[in-house]
Amino acid sequence: MINIIIPGWGNMEIENLILDLNGTLSTDGEISPIVKEKLDHLSRDLNIYILTADTQGNAEQMVSDLEVTLVKVPEEGSAQGKLKFLESLDPSRTVAIGNGNNDRLMLKEAALGILVLGEEGVSISTLKDSDILVKSISDALDLFLKPKRLIATLRE
Repeated sequence: MINIIIPGWGNMEIENLILDLNGTLSTDGEISPIVKEKLDHLSRDLNIYILTADTQGNAEQMVSDLEVTLVKVPEEGSAQGKLKFLESLDPSRTVAIGNGNNDRLMLKEAALGILVLGEEGVSISTLKDSDILVKSISDALDLFLKPKRLIATLRE
């Protein structure tokens, strides 16, 4: 668990991290070595779940060397599938990270929703339902590896 006290926001006790795979965690089917290293470090303190419809059929191979749980959601209704998975955890102790329209509901309902402006861009409706916008997945993960950044962004 990671515990972060944010003035005006409250005490965040984070147990779970949910990440969208394609467009958020990976670009063109690849997860960068730096991102893998950061996930490895975070997996010591958090339960990490990677959600995907696995349209390309290579998700298991992409995450095989990571200490994460891969969760496949149906392509049809993937936004509801991601939300349902979030609700199966404790949303008040879960951070969600995504970029697409099908990530909107889970980012809105998680304790903290982080939108990643990667090479695929972002959905404007998802932007409105997010708490933080970052320029890369590496920056998103750094918010928990260097929590003063998160505190500086959210404090009142």
